[in-house]
Amino acid sequence: MLHPDWSYRAVIYELNVRQLTPEGTLRAAASRLAFLRDLGVDAVWLMPVYPIGIEGRKGSLGSYYSIRDYCAVNPELGSMEDFDAFVAEAHRLGLKVLLDWVANHTARDARWIAEHPDFYVYDSEGRPAVPWDWTDTAKLDYANPAVWDAQVEAMEFWVCDHAVDGFRCDMAMLVPVEFWNAAVRRLKRVNPDLFMLAEAEETNLFDEGAFDACYAWEMHHLMVDVAQQRRRVTALRDYIYADRERYPRSAMRLAFTSNHDENSWSGSEFERLGDAREAMAVFSFVVPRGLPLIYTGQEVGYDHSFAFFDRDPIPAYELNDFTCFYRRLTRLRHENAALAAGEQGAEMIEIRNNAEDCLMIAVREISDNRVIAIMNLSPYAIHAEYNTGIYAGPYTDAMTGADYRLPERVVEDMAPWSYRILTR
Repeated sequence: MLHPDWSYRAVIYELNVRQLTPEGTLRAAASRLAFLRDLGVDAVWLMPVYPIGIEGRKGSLGSYYSIRDYCAVNPELGSMEDFDAFVAEAHRLGLKVLLDWVANHTARDARWIAEHPDFYVYDSEGRPAVPWDWTDTAKLDYANPAVWDAQVEAMEFWVCDHAVDGFRCDMAMLVPVEFWNAAVRRLKRVNPDLFMLAEAEETNLFDEGAFDACYAWEMHHLMVDVAQQRRRVTALRDYIYADRERYPRSAMRLAFTSNHDENSWSGSEFERLGDAREAMAVFSFVVPRGLPLIYTGQEVGYDHSFAFFDRDPIPAYELNDFTCFYRRLTRLRHENAALAAGEQGAEMIEIRNNAEDCLMIAVREISDNRVIAIMNLSPYAIHAEYNTGIYAGPYTDAMTGADYRLPERVVEDMAPWSYRILTR
């Protein structure tokens, strides 16, 4: 499967419009795009921008994922003209725009409830069914082919008329994979370079090429478990090798230390990962097949769990040490072909060592490019010993820019959660 050229070494940014700026609008968010471009972001994923339902609304503003109209813009965020201006500015800066798509359900007072009541699943009392415990939503009925057509027509509206470059598909596994296969075939007639990201991990999402990437939820939860010492680094190692067998080599896996769900419902990465936060961010940028994600606020080190249904904007936004850290990671990603996702990237080879329940030494090498990630993914100071063999020699330390010579035999003490990334 061939992905859009820009995506193989891409860094994705999830933009929470409501919280990024004091204004909480698309126009204000557009003014931050140059900052994100300079950060090294390649594509901006906009959380849903559509009007939000009133019936059963949660909090003061409601959930982004309770949608009244798939072909309109939430007036609290701005107008359709503001959306078009956002996309135009992103494209001017060389950024792609991915739109969050919620195919499984609508708001309980969505346009389609009145216009197309046959689009919905109904409960025993004759009311639109509530999926899970999302009481502000109504479940769509994918046994009705008309739902398929209406969904694709709405997606075409954004691709054809408003120049979006792809979609992040919410809870993609709750919709038949046959729908996604058919939808993407139609959409790619309009935009052959469309990029599709699934919030799901089912392997059949890749059987007919509907999706370019899917979430690595299992890996994320293992990262949290390792950070909190419920598991050891051996669990991450086992995951990487198992994942290699489960998915086609072309499948990209979204790697992250935070996103809107984790941040709002489980706490910021500072709470969940603690002192492991930085090392795990590095891991997310070097893991095989990984497509790294930065979530709103991480680029300035904002240690806060956003309110999900209310305005809760970042109080101060300026370049700082966290910004510089992510700039180094995005540069690492862009400058090293070995770190590409999908079939263009390199698989992982390990350098064995004396502390493998703590220390992972991953080599990714392709053509004339090599990256070695030496990571103590534990809260323990360790005395590391290992032989580097053919990998000995001169490198550049990717995080400092300094020259570094890797000896054939390494004997060194490593601090908890410390790492060294070497490139050649």
